[in-house]
Parts: sequence; C-alpha cells; structure tokens
Amino acid sequence: MPMKALILSGGRGTRLRPITHTSAKQLVPIANKPILFYAIEAIRDAGISDIGIIVGDTHCEIEEAVGDGSIWGVKVTYIPQDAPLGLAHAVKTAQPFLKDDPFVMFLGDNLIRDGIARLVSEFSKSKANSQILLAHVKNPQDFGVAELDGDRVFRLREKPKEPKSDLALVGVYMFDRNVFEAVDAITPSARGELEITDAIQYLIDHGYDVRWQVVNGWWKDTGKLEDMLEANRLVLDGLETCMEGNVDGKSSVHGRVCIKPGAKIINSTVRGPAIIGEDCIIENSYIGPYTSIYNGVTILNSEVEHSIILENSSVKDIGSRIEDSLIGKSVVVSKDNQKPRAYRFMLGDNSEVSVI
Repeated sequence: MPMKALILSGGRGTRLRPITHTSAKQLVPIANKPILFYAIEAIRDAGISDIGIIVGDTHCEIEEAVGDGSIWGVKVTYIPQDAPLGLAHAVKTAQPFLKDDPFVMFLGDNLIRDGIARLVSEFSKSKANSQILLAHVKNPQDFGVAELDGDRVFRLREKPKEPKSDLALVGVYMFDRNVFEAVDAITPSARGELEITDAIQYLIDHGYDVRWQVVNGWWKDTGKLEDMLEANRLVLDGLETCMEGNVDGKSSVHGRVCIKPGAKIINSTVRGPAIIGEDCIIENSYIGPYTSIYNGVTILNSEVEHSIILENSSVKDIGSRIEDSLIGKSVVVSKDNQKPRAYRFMLGDNSEVSVI
C-alpha cells in the first residue's frame, strides 16, 4: 500500500515574532530556501508523492509558495485546520485525505540532515503500526520525551519538568490507520490540545506495535531564533560553491560561497560558508561565515556574520558588526546622523534589540 505524507504548517510561530506576524514560520528561509521546502524534498526523496499540508491562518502565503507541488514532482492537497488544537487534532482533521493509507507526519518547521528515505523504507518493511524518531538532546524538558525499557517504548511524556531520558521526539512520525482509533480516544491536555504523545501512548498501552529509531546526523526544530541560526549554520556547512553573480577586482571571496545571478560584490570581502541571493548589492562591506542573505538585499559599509537577512532589506553604514541576527523582509538598518545623536527605533511587537 503506498504511503502518503502529512506536513503540519498551520502553527502561528509565536516564538519567532515579530517575523511571523507577517510571514508563515515555515517559509522563513534557511540558507535561502524556505524551511517547508526541505520537508517537501525529504518526503519526495523517500518516494512519497501524495502530500497533504495542514494550513491555518497563513494558508494563502503557503499555497502561493508551494502551489500544486508539481515543481517537486508531487501532488499537494491543502487541509484547513480551524485552530491549532494539537498534532493529534491535525491527524483527525486529515483523516478524509489519509483514508486507510499508512503515512508519515512531518512538522513543517523541522529539518533532518539525512532525510527520511531509510526510515520510511524500514517502517514499510516492518509492518509496525507506528514508528517514532528520537534524538538525544541537551534540553529534553522542551520536547516530548520517550522512556525506553530495553528495545521497547513504554512511556511518552510531553515536556516533562523532570525528564527520565534525553531522547526527544523528532518532528517526524509514521502511522498506519490505527492511529485514528487513538486520536478519537484521547482527550485534550491541560493546555487544551490533543497531543500526539497521548495518541502514541494509547497505541502502546493497547498493544499496538510502536517502534523507534534514533536519528543519525543532526536534527533541528527551528521554532526559536537560536535554533534557526544553528540550522542555517548546519545547512551552510554543506554548501556548494557557485559564482553566478559579479565580483569586482577589489573584492575577495574565501571558502564555500554561493553568489546568485544579479548579485554584485563591490570592494568587499565574503568569507564562507555564506550565500548571497539574487540581485543583492554588497559594497564596501564584510560578509562573514554562516550568513544567508536573501534576494534584493543591499549592504553598504557594514559587517554581517552568522546571521539571516530576508529579502529587500538594507543595512547601511553600521559601525559595529552585526552577528547572531535574524532581520526580516524590507527592514532598514542604518546609521542616523541627525542631531542630537540618539538611538531611534520603530519596532514591532516581540522585537529584540541589543545595542553597544
């Protein structure tokens, strides 16, 4: 029986505000590619071509970015979720699309370096009712946590205050049709959501075959700024050099750097790994390692390192280096020469600013 896929892309991204006040968190780019696209590619590379995407308030933006899926060679069906009432609620909402087919559920803001092809193949061969993916983490209290008894999963806890293990549930799950029995049987948690951990615990407690695999390589949940910057760093570590833009004779480019068509590097230094998007202008500036600069950005007389800058923004005449930053779309960061000298800000809700 062919597998389907369910990508969850309906969350509000509160931990990435103010960026997500105006943009779906799943479309924020990592190494100049929206996070959601990595999930679609991983699913396609696992041999799955029928994908449902759970969408919420940001559905228009996501549908415009993804379309019908044909550019990846897949078929995409959009599934509205009235409110973000939990992962298990999303599964219940998607039942008319999933029918009785086995499926992989992929959280749209997660990245797995090595993809899921091997894991999907193992699940298909095993005939298990569910397979969960686990990863060792330093902060298990922030995740769903699995407790093992030998080779068996016997308990899952959602964000426990005192975790019994460091094995976090990765945001990729595999199920057969028996999961619908579980999501129908559970009740909302204290935070008012139908938790996928409770649904999997139901399967375990009722004798269903729930298997687990530890993810090799890195995995990132990109829900917070520091995780997004770390994911950007990890993806850029695998960057292939490309020189499609224009680099003048006064500039120097070192290491793995990708410069996209229409970009101009003028009297500047770029140290990789770094990616410069289409139609960017980098002049009299320094771009340091682990920096992703999206399309149409202008950087003049400034230094940027270990940061993500989204499209059509500009950074001009900044006397100190910008580091560890996420700058949204069409943002202007510039030196102010007005008198009296002062910091002058126009910032949205939940913004963060560090000054020196």
